Amino acid sequence: MADALNRMWVRFLPEIETRLALIEDAARGLTASDLPVDQRDAARQSGYQAAHKLAGILGTFGLPRGTELARQAEHLLAEDVPSEAASELKQWLVELRSLIQSRSV
Repeated sequence: MADALNRMWVRFLPEIETRLALIEDAARGLTASDLPVDQRDAARQSGYQAAHKLAGILGTFGLPRGTELARQAEHLLAEDVPSEAASELKQWLVELRSLIQSRSV
């Protein structure tokens, strides 16, 4: 069973990393004062969708803390949050990236 889960992890890892990158882009977009509002909103929406999907898959691979962090990011990105919230989001993302890298086989 563990071997099958590891094979699935390897298969899904590029998609997981892409989703994480989208959330990181959204976090940067929250603080980019030179970015037009519509582009910031698009980055936030894309990050929200990526966080939602990431929250759903990480628990499957034994990363419940990853699911929790992705859900926190999802909730934060679901709202029109002040740019100060981006620093909290960035901290969660550092931890989330670390969890994902530690799971890699």
